[in-house]
Amino acid sequence: MTMPIRSTLLRHLLYTLAGAGVLLAVTSTLEPFRSFQLATVAAYFCATAGLTVLTGLNGQLSLGHGALMAVGAYTVAIAQNMLSDEGFSGGWLLPVSLLAAVLTTVIAGLVIGLAAARLRGPYLAGVTLAVAVTIPALTTAFDEVFNSDQGLSVYLDPPPASLGLTFPLERWQAWIALGTALIVALLLANLVHSRYGRTLRAVRDNEVAARLAGINVARTQVSAFVVSAACAGLGGGLLAVVTQSVSPGAYSLTLSLFLLMAVVVGGLGSLTGAVWGALLLVVLPDLTHTLTEGLSPSAAQRLEGNLSLAVFGLTLIVVMIAAPGGIQGLFRKLTGARS
Repeated sequence: MTMPIRSTLLRHLLYTLAGAGVLLAVTSTLEPFRSFQLATVAAYFCATAGLTVLTGLNGQLSLGHGALMAVGAYTVAIAQNMLSDEGFSGGWLLPVSLLAAVLTTVIAGLVIGLAAARLRGPYLAGVTLAVAVTIPALTTAFDEVFNSDQGLSVYLDPPPASLGLTFPLERWQAWIALGTALIVALLLANLVHSRYGRTLRAVRDNEVAARLAGINVARTQVSAFVVSAACAGLGGGLLAVVTQSVSPGAYSLTLSLFLLMAVVVGGLGSLTGAVWGALLLVVLPDLTHTLTEGLSPSAAQRLEGNLSLAVFGLTLIVVMIAAPGGIQGLFRKLTGARS
């Protein structure tokens, strides 16, 4: 007979350690391209998990998380390249760059959150939409810093020599991205089940009742935006590390729409749903690429960008009809599992 684990922190820590063990075993068997895809899923998970906290748990709509990912990605690119140009190297380099990405997006999230706390519905969507359009445009306006549409390459130290000279770079990138995503999942899972998580849900469900209960609604909404922005910035930084490049085209308004659709399809308000959403963000574009393989190169190039959006939209419609709670809601209904 197994004893229930009453400590939420200990239970989540054990889940994280078990997940780390499984992912370590899985990545050791994957070919480099699949490791790259898994690392991309981990990077997207950080952003979808943050958006889950903001939209699913606090009820604030954001169409600008793709731009926040761009802020994190460019911060990592500039920090990595600047430090390597100065002759710095070592294992501390990347954590410092990722921390800089988080701090930069925290500041951006604080500014947007202060405006968002005064807005509701379409007005809030309009502000975040402006962010999604403006930030990629700034990279073109300040081309001496951001290198315009060509973007920046990202310096990354090779895998540690202790892993062997032939250790695949893609597996090393997957370890970095997955390890960071597990830490984000651990922190957010504890936050969601804490008093702060209950405060987020109280504001989402009824602002007037929350205010009467003594909750500072504006401060809660701003803090939710800051937490969500930090996750998006970290996700953008990881994506820059995985792809080793940053360009405005990779963080367009389309990415913001994909992120929002991903958390809805995965299961709004559930961190496990954020995992499903991150998986879809990688699997569906790969599926559309497969569908266009038989076409001429010019026709395939024209279709691939729009076809991904169409497939994602169709998936959203089908899932909302068949399972309004998203994939995770359907999974819970079928298995009786908790989120």
